Amino acid sequence: MKAGYRVYLAGAVAGIVVVGLVGWKVMLHPEQATLPVAAGIGPHPLLPAPNPTMMPTVNIATPVGWHDGAHPIAAPGLNVTPYATGLDHPRWLYRLPNGDILVAESNSPGTDIRTFKNRVARFIQGQVGAGEKSPDRIILLRDTKGDGHADIRTVFLDSLYSPFGMTLVGNDLYVANANALMRFPYHGDETHIAGPGVKVLDLPAGYNHHWTKNVVASPDGKQLYITVGSNSNVADNGMDAEKGRAAIYQYDLASGTLREYATGLRNPNGLDFEPTTGALWAVVNERDEIGSDIVPDYITAVKEGAFYGWPYSYYGQHVDLRAQPQRPDLVAHAVVPDYALGPHTASLGIAFSARSQLPQDWRQGLFVAQHGSWNRQPKSGYRVIYVPFADAHPAGMPKDVLTGFLTTDENHVHGRPVGLALDRDGALLVADDVGNTIWRVTGAQTPPPAPANE
Repeated sequence: MKAGYRVYLAGAVAGIVVVGLVGWKVMLHPEQATLPVAAGIGPHPLLPAPNPTMMPTVNIATPVGWHDGAHPIAAPGLNVTPYATGLDHPRWLYRLPNGDILVAESNSPGTDIRTFKNRVARFIQGQVGAGEKSPDRIILLRDTKGDGHADIRTVFLDSLYSPFGMTLVGNDLYVANANALMRFPYHGDETHIAGPGVKVLDLPAGYNHHWTKNVVASPDGKQLYITVGSNSNVADNGMDAEKGRAAIYQYDLASGTLREYATGLRNPNGLDFEPTTGALWAVVNERDEIGSDIVPDYITAVKEGAFYGWPYSYYGQHVDLRAQPQRPDLVAHAVVPDYALGPHTASLGIAFSARSQLPQDWRQGLFVAQHGSWNRQPKSGYRVIYVPFADAHPAGMPKDVLTGFLTTDENHVHGRPVGLALDRDGALLVADDVGNTIWRVTGAQTPPPAPANE
């Protein structure tokens, strides 16, 4: 049998098996949550025993988009309107000093399909709207009328490689591609950068199971912090395939030195600095396939030099027997995260709310975008939440900011929230990569901002 035909046949069989699996799970739900999502939220989440099954729970929502003026549901006292529509898979947001909003239109650069498990992952990505070719560009949005809607849209950068995080230091704009950190010159108010940019350093790529790379600059502009997710769920391909991954790196701009800042973080995404202490906070996606009730995603203040468990343990010393060989020496020092966000919520974007102009009840905490589950029955996530803070730490249960991304029967999804940013007027912007929209959240009674020329 020719090699090409074997690959084709294996792919076809995988597709048939997954289709059957999805239908079987939807009809029978042999594995499902025994606890509400709220039990896995807070500083001390409930962590029942693992419940692995022969085949993982697959519970996906197929995309239908937003039609006839439909939009997410804002919490009482808040209002949501489209800031920009008709985008192509908008994933991440960054606000420039002049108020322009950069949008990374991006998708996976491709998943290695040599294994059955990766074919399953590719099939699931296609079903949830994440299987299309990556646009590989950054769009600039500008609101010149001051009415809360972008009226200028240009291609700011293109010919990138699955771009995600963006940050500006002086006149240098850094972009985290899936395989490298790039630097581009930026001189203010320009709507397009034509140059090819300079590669600052390579970033781990390979299989790219978790391809998104984020980058933020420290408040003093001296360091960059870069996220690199794992190459698998729980070291499925061995630890050699995980070298340099599941970590947050610190890059010193003056010396060009790169070092691991924190490790054992399965898939860190959003980064932001707590406004009163300056501490770096991250949101992290935890592992799958050991039951609908575990493991919760989390937010945490990132401790320098800390190890957070992956793949050997979760939430401190809760050992994951799937990771072989075991490392009890590392598990003994695994740090417990600060605050759980619920199991399988796929929490991605974060933004501290201190400079927002939302009502006062929303100004002392952290906004979190939850992209939504595939490995939980019933579903979790598919919303934007607000975690209240006191004394620079989470204090209390979260509140919904935006819901309504799922249809009532939960079989379909209008959109999925990813990146977050605050615009120049203090409104919350939400990138919806399935709905191809940037949503703008304000106070319900907030008058429109004054025109820019007044």
